[in-house]
Amino acid sequence: MRIQCPCCGERSLDEFTYYGDASVTRPNAFAPTAMSDYHAYVYQRDNRDGDHRELWYHAAGCHACLVVTRNVRSHIISDVRIAREVARERDAAALPGSTS
Repeated sequence: MRIQCPCCGERSLDEFTYYGDASVTRPNAFAPTAMSDYHAYVYQRDNRDGDHRELWYHAAGCHACLVVTRNVRSHIISDVRIAREVARERDAAALPGSTS
């Protein structure tokens, strides 16, 4: 498998480190339901077929964290974006008055 890094171009999989599921958001540790929220965050995951957003770190290249959208059945990568940009877009969409 090869990953198209937005900074470095197409690179071999062995330059990257898999960091896990990029579609989950860490719960608020100070919420009254923090214990049950963290239990769900750590242990209750869906194992769906099809496209999956994953977090990868380009260890042997630009050291960027990337959000990679990969089909778990065919391993075809349909999108690669810098994680910082994905987080900024998510945070902007969560602001009051946003139209996303």
